[in-house]
Amino acid sequence: MATRIRHISTRFALLLAVVAIVPLLAYGIASILSLRKGTRESVVAGSINVATRAATEIGRYVATNAELLKALAADLQDTGLSTGQQDQILKNYVLQFHEFREITLFNEAGAPLVSSRVGQPRVQVPKDTPRMLAGVAMSPIRVDEDLLPTTTFAIHLTRLNQPAGWLVGEFSLEEMWRMVDQIRIGAHGYAMVVAPNGDLIAHGDPDRKALVAQSRNMSGHALVQAVRAEHSIHNRAPISREYVNEDRREALGVAASIDPLGWIVIVEQPTNEAYASAIKLQKQLVIAISLALLIMVSVGYLFGRSFITPILTLKRGTQAVAAGKLDTRVQIDTADEFADLGEAFNTMANRLVELQEDVKRQERQAMFGRVAAGLVHDLSHPIQNIGNASRLMIREDSDADTREMFRRTVERELATLKRFMDDLRNLVKPKPIERFPMDVNVAVAEIFESMRPEGERNGVTVEVRHAPGPLVIEGDRFALGRVFRNLITNAIQATAPGGQVVIATARAGDRAEISVTDTGSGIPPERLSAIFEDFVTTKRRGLGLGLAISKRIVEQLDGTIVVESAVGRGTSFTLRFPARDDQSARAEAS
Repeated sequence: MATRIRHISTRFALLLAVVAIVPLLAYGIASILSLRKGTRESVVAGSINVATRAATEIGRYVATNAELLKALAADLQDTGLSTGQQDQILKNYVLQFHEFREITLFNEAGAPLVSSRVGQPRVQVPKDTPRMLAGVAMSPIRVDEDLLPTTTFAIHLTRLNQPAGWLVGEFSLEEMWRMVDQIRIGAHGYAMVVAPNGDLIAHGDPDRKALVAQSRNMSGHALVQAVRAEHSIHNRAPISREYVNEDRREALGVAASIDPLGWIVIVEQPTNEAYASAIKLQKQLVIAISLALLIMVSVGYLFGRSFITPILTLKRGTQAVAAGKLDTRVQIDTADEFADLGEAFNTMANRLVELQEDVKRQERQAMFGRVAAGLVHDLSHPIQNIGNASRLMIREDSDADTREMFRRTVERELATLKRFMDDLRNLVKPKPIERFPMDVNVAVAEIFESMRPEGERNGVTVEVRHAPGPLVIEGDRFALGRVFRNLITNAIQATAPGGQVVIATARAGDRAEISVTDTGSGIPPERLSAIFEDFVTTKRRGLGLGLAISKRIVEQLDGTIVVESAVGRGTSFTLRFPARDDQSARAEAS
């Protein structure tokens, strides 16, 4: 019952979880995942926007200055200016456009003609094929003596479609640095620019600017590798990744290409800062869901107790009634079906009390009827014999021998009545048994001689089989005689004429055995376990006290009695007592 109650509690808890808690948890998990996804998309979109705008601004900045040098080249070629005029134009140009530190005009052989720089020019005509930007050759980025990124623009001049020299300008990217420095995402999000060969040319983090002077190569950066792996002529879309940066911190980065420079703008921000709002909202959502779950579980627990308590009350009441406490009643004040069930239980208990009283009354009546019937059956025959013998004794025509026979009959029947009364008295208050050594073979022989005539009157052969030699036990001759007489009488009465009853004694180890076996009708198996109880009998009449008293006598003598029976084949009762082999016991028994 307790296991079933636990199962009910478990099922109720699972039902509550399925109906309320699981949907709430599913909603919470879905909300958190959606919040994470939405926040990431939003943050990535913002970072992509910043990186794209920065790439556009930097590309426009470089391209504009390249166009300025290109415009200067147009002013210098095919104009017929003198060397002094060209020199003045270059110097004015450098003063007007501060990004150009030096502009020098070379002839086709690479010798300087005029320069904005006083003294020997620092720039040279490019010897290899540099990157082209709108028709302007652009050299790789380098760091000058001021630790600023610098590049060189070179334009091949023509005159009348013939090579006429080179216009070379040294271009400072200091303004690009300022542009990169102004890019901020949160408190710790910065931008950086990487050259096509992987060298770092700008970094917005003041603590990282030294890496530019060190020409730090960023080819191993996750975003640089991703851009090189995924970007092609037809695919120049920004790329986003989450990775562990050089500081071993998780970061969210976005990379955008600057075409046609081949540079990469990377905007990087720690993920804990990028997703700070989402993490905060997630914590708030978790707290809200946890509180909701706590409230729901508490309400469910209280409701579950109110639901389970009546069941537990009914369980305890049922167990009490099952234990025989029929005065148990339950009190359920729920104003629902459980209250009706409690009233039905109390009504059932009241009815059980009434039925128990009825059963007790009927049992008393049945017992009294059986006792009365047994008394009539067991007493009527001896009393009738005594009456008949008494009437015949007073007849004047009776001779002395006949009167003596009637006298013995009266004495025998009176002895039977006395034994019957003794049985009733021993049932209520057993009489203590006196033990003394006795030979079982002798006691059985005496009972056999007294019971053989009764067997003959019923057409049943009574035989005795003795164990060899004395078989001594501690017993009461009179008490055991009653036991043997009861067993033999029952065997004769259960055996049809022509049958046989055998009384046998034997030695089995340290035990003495006495068995009474008949070839009678046998006892049904369902009645074997109760034949030694008071007022239980297999006969149509009688009190059913013989076997009960016999079992008590045997157990008082430290013995045992067992029965084996087969319907239609007969029954065998076996008594076992501790045997005595000492000479003094044998002498006293003889």
